[in-house]
Amino acid sequence: MSVRKRLLWVNDACYPLRNIARVHTFVVSPDRGAAMMRFLKRLAVVVLGLAVVGAFGEDLGDALDMIRFVLICFLVYALVDMLIVVCGASHTVLAVETTGDPVALVTSREKEVLADLVRQIADAIENPEAEFQVRVERLTVNMKNYTGDTVNMIGGHNNTGVSK
Repeated sequence: MSVRKRLLWVNDACYPLRNIARVHTFVVSPDRGAAMMRFLKRLAVVVLGLAVVGAFGEDLGDALDMIRFVLICFLVYALVDMLIVVCGASHTVLAVETTGDPVALVTSREKEVLADLVRQIADAIENPEAEFQVRVERLTVNMKNYTGDTVNMIGGHNNTGVSK
């Protein structure tokens, strides 16, 4: 991330400083509740499947062991899927919102680094001569497992404004 000649560069994306409406940090946390509910639903499916297999076990013959194996494998998958989310860490995110549609998100394990970047970007907006370059460690976050601020986007569907 760098600022040069009144442009904010985030990887290969460029944002004119005059178009930046807001720069802020927030925390995204794993959606542990949704992961638990998803696991409980899957567990119910497995228990129901095992009950049905148990009731009709004699009629299924050789397929009985295969069905039980598939149900147990699905249960193990569901458990691992839940544990990945439940044991996941929260991450601080720096958001750069512009006066148009684009939003840039930068993540880091160090909250202080992102807070300092907010100050540096604000200083660059206020001072046309300001330039800086900062290397932020690359952190990939699967956002389907996380919750945080919901940001109103122009266009699209189900826009909610900013909600916490």
